[in-house]
Amino acid sequence: MPRLALIATLLALAALSGCEMLGMESPEKVAAARDAEGRAVGGACRHAGRAIEDCYLLNKRVDKAAIFAGWRDMNDYMRENKIDVVAPQLLAQLALAKAAEAKAAADAKAAAEAKPPEAKASDASDGSADKRAPAKPKARDAKAGGA
Repeated sequence: MPRLALIATLLALAALSGCEMLGMESPEKVAAARDAEGRAVGGACRHAGRAIEDCYLLNKRVDKAAIFAGWRDMNDYMRENKIDVVAPQLLAQLALAKAAEAKAAADAKAAAEAKPPEAKASDASDGSADKRAPAKPKARDAKAGGA
């Protein structure tokens, strides 16, 4: 019996030694990963020429201290090596796309408002017929209930 207990204990220890592979991370590893992510975000913000306050607003889930540390490190690095800020070009493209989309929506709305009066009148008559249709079955139901 003690031999069986010893074997079971050894098997359990062998199985638990691989817990790191199962995604069970220690709090220290999680904290280190969050800090590294915050530093990367801060460095990227500084390289893109964003103010630290803007970086905080855009990345609310990331620790502010880590963002600041990364921003400061990148600022020092850029000054030492005389690196210029890289202006983001994706935002300009998104702004142009949104402007085109808004213009298309405005054009569609203007086209709908410029409908001929005859079409509007026929739409109104169709709507009133729809309102009258449910009233007829109700009248039949009332007669059937009285008979």
